[in-house]
Amino acid sequence: MLLITIDNALIIMIIVIFVTLILIFLTGNHKKLYIVREFYSLGTNNQLKVYGKKATKAIEESIKKVCEIDNKMSVFKEESELSKISINAGNKPQIVSNDTYYVIQKAIKYCALSKGAFDITIKPIVALWSIGKEGQQIPSSNEIKEKLKIINYKDVVIDENDKSIFLKKKEQEIDVGGIAKGYAADKVKNVMIKNGIKSALINLGGNILALGTKIDGTPWSVGIQDPFNTRGEFVLTIGVINKSVVTSGNYERYFEVKGKRFHHIINPSTGYPSESDILGATIISDNSIDGDGLSTGVYIMGVEKAIKLIEEIEGVEAILITKSREIYVTSGMEGKFTITSQDFVYKNGI
Repeated sequence: MLLITIDNALIIMIIVIFVTLILIFLTGNHKKLYIVREFYSLGTNNQLKVYGKKATKAIEESIKKVCEIDNKMSVFKEESELSKISINAGNKPQIVSNDTYYVIQKAIKYCALSKGAFDITIKPIVALWSIGKEGQQIPSSNEIKEKLKIINYKDVVIDENDKSIFLKKKEQEIDVGGIAKGYAADKVKNVMIKNGIKSALINLGGNILALGTKIDGTPWSVGIQDPFNTRGEFVLTIGVINKSVVTSGNYERYFEVKGKRFHHIINPSTGYPSESDILGATIISDNSIDGDGLSTGVYIMGVEKAIKLIEEIEGVEAILITKSREIYVTSGMEGKFTITSQDFVYKNGI
């Protein structure tokens, strides 16, 4: 018979308790490091995936910040700063917060870079179509022609001294929906960093911003949507660290009439949904506001002009998917993606 002395039994008990405490500590910490939170704001569904001891605090502060931005920049809220700018169009300037002023200032920059392919005064035309909403329709050519008269980003007057915005013509309206999510993502990243978060995936309505690497040290894998297929079917994937990935595509919101798709990306020069050779335009950049501000204009510009523009902007890359199921990328993206669908062909050069 094996005899165990009291001293040995005590030692064994201490070891068991010690090992148990270590397991509890490791397991407990692991659970605290990984938190996923979903919420609705900016007119879309959002998700934050955060690692870190202050993950909960960082998420709560981030959601609060995103909602603040939504309250200032939503075109659907009567008391928002954007709505007040439009109400005062042709009458008087509207003083706005630093957030709204900065976003509009950056938006004007990308309106100019894209030569009007991206235009934040497009809202009156968008309202005619109401794509993705109740009452969506094909407007008459006369309705579109009339509204086109007031679509011009050059009519937006910004005053740096008092942080005011003025629209020159009555009935003009501003919509920063094509850039506000990018700004919000950048603000969320700042909140994460302030809270000591080194690894997070910020997803604001499909706008992705990766902070650091995944918890195992590998890059975040981001899939680029197949514009011909259902949501979640990818053409290719890319690995990113501390990068924003923003995509504009014809599959987000649309309706069909007699087999023809009418999507939500309106060409400001025609008043109709864009008919360029691009179906999906992805911008990879350090700051999400840049990717958001560029993706819509690039989509409308077409492959050749888009590639030329992005190649001229330092630190920004693009992936373009065409109607012919071809993939074009800027020089900095070559060799940095994996095609996951055999239906598409990579075209090296334009």
